[in-house]
Amino acid sequence: MNRTTPDAEAAFRELFEAAYDDLLVFVERRTDLAVADDVVAETFLVAWRRLDDVPDALDEARAWLFTVAHNLLRNRQRSEQRQQKLALRILREPEGDTGGDADAVAAHVDLARAWQHLSPADQEALTLTAIEDLTGPQAAHVLGISRTAFSLRLLRARRRLRQHLRQQPEPGPAPSPAPARTASPGGPA
Repeated sequence: MNRTTPDAEAAFRELFEAAYDDLLVFVERRTDLAVADDVVAETFLVAWRRLDDVPDALDEARAWLFTVAHNLLRNRQRSEQRQQKLALRILREPEGDTGGDADAVAAHVDLARAWQHLSPADQEALTLTAIEDLTGPQAAHVLGISRTAFSLRLLRARRRLRQHLRQQPEPGPAPSPAPARTASPGGPA
């Protein structure tokens, strides 16, 4: 499909109408229903952005869409696996003997709790730089975004992590003091 033609929008609309339902069923069989809509929307976004790469024949275009959706699903699964592995790494005991250093253990637990409150996008940005040791431009390339966009994402992720680390768990209600017993005259004290 050629994006430069005046009817590119009409061609995209025709492709969308011809493939949406089948593509949604395809994706729903491979992932959660909540994720399926996002993957299908992302697939059509890729198709719109790469309209010149979409084959002209409708059958071939549908197959191209299925391939894109399949690749997006695999990318999501790899991302989820990396995040799970990182979460497990964070939750593991620190390597080496801490000598019972309560502060180090508390900091580790605080980090694990704060990490769980971050969005997957924040976790990914932090993981790429802190764990995978990628530079900002390399991480931006991995995510397919500009260097500036990645820098902002990383800055915001670090800020949110610091905010979660600063937040103290809310204390439970203080136990109410037991009512004072007063000795009654003539009774046991």
